[in-house]
Parts: sequence; C-alpha cells; structure tokens
Amino acid sequence: MPTKLKLLDHLMSFISEERKKRFSDIIQYRTRHICVVLEDIYQSHNASAVLRSCDLTGVQDIHIIENRNEYDVNPEVALGSSKWLNLIKYNNNDNNTIEAFAKLRTEGYKIVATTPHKNSMNLDSLPLDDKVAVVFGTELTGLSDLAIDSADEYLSIPMYGFTESYNISVSAALTLYTLTQRLRKSEINWKLNDNELTDILLDWARNSISKHEVVEKHFLNNGN
Repeated sequence: MPTKLKLLDHLMSFISEERKKRFSDIIQYRTRHICVVLEDIYQSHNASAVLRSCDLTGVQDIHIIENRNEYDVNPEVALGSSKWLNLIKYNNNDNNTIEAFAKLRTEGYKIVATTPHKNSMNLDSLPLDDKVAVVFGTELTGLSDLAIDSADEYLSIPMYGFTESYNISVSAALTLYTLTQRLRKSEINWKLNDNELTDILLDWARNSISKHEVVEKHFLNNGN
C-alpha cells in the first residue's frame, strides 16, 4: 500500500468511528468541478459566510486574491468551516488576479465573473460541462475591471427589487446552491478522484488530531 494511504489509515485509527463515518458521508458530495474565487474581500463577516456556503454546498476549493485587502475569517461566522476546505491565497504580486486566473486555467477551469454584463448568463443557463471558477468581487465596488475583462463567461443573478445588488455572502450562497444542485442532477463527472479523496481525507484527519505532526513524524520515522 502506498505510504499516503498507509498514513491515512494510521491517522484514522486516532479518530472516533462517529467522525470517520461523518467524513465518509460528507466527502462523497465534495467537488472541485466548481470552485470559488474571491477578489479583495475585506469584510470578515462576509468572507466567513462564503466559506460556510462553500462547505455546505460541497465546494472544496476557495481561491483568495489579496491585492489591496487581506482576507480575514471571523470564527464566529465561519463556525469552523475553514478547516474542512482548501484555501489557496494569491498575495505575492502587486496585482494577483492574473496569476490566479492563469493558474486556474492550467487546471482546466473557465473563469466566470459574477457581474451584470451584456453577455451575462443566469444561474440556470451557465454551462457546466467544463470546470468553472466563479469569481466574486468586493462588497462595495464588485470585481475589478481587470477581472471582468479577463473572464471567459459572465454570470448575473436576477433582481426584482429597488436594492442595487445582493450582499456578496447571499450572492455566493444563491450561486453555489443553484450550480451544485444542477451539477448533481447532471451526468457530468463532478466527483473527486481517488488521489483527491485521499489528500482531503488526510487534511481532515490532521485537523482532527491534537499534535498530528508528532503522530505523523513517528509513523514515518518507523519506515512506513
């Protein structure tokens, strides 16, 4: 058995049967066919609410672009959701949007900007045959011009009231719920592959064990 799988089995031996069952029940609904990209989100309440929506809809990866604002998670709102998700940050350049989009495209994603646009699609018509990275912008001004100009597709949520726009956390929740429901009812292969399953379960196990580094080091030092 490869070392990674042996390590997973070893770490799982420190976890209760109830939690292992919970892992097994939840991971079958996790997907990387849809991911979320957040550009310069600065209100911790909204940032954390988006994480909860990702967790509850089964979206595993959140790509965080920090150009002007540092992404801050409010633990009271996130309710621990961040430790079950993969957060990938882009903050090494003056403008990290292009770097994030380029990386996502190498992974097979189409970039979908959430913004009113003459070519905008709605939640029911956005194609899901290819992997999609749904990009949300700042609470006040939305996505940057660069993000909009660099996107492959555009997505908008219909509004019928006087208010100008949805709050970003509400927008993300509506978008992710609708798209993941459509995905699961389709014939698209949206599930994680075996390697992704193992990697995510390893992360979940590590996050469930106190001083997991010591347990893991001892296991590996014994020639496993």
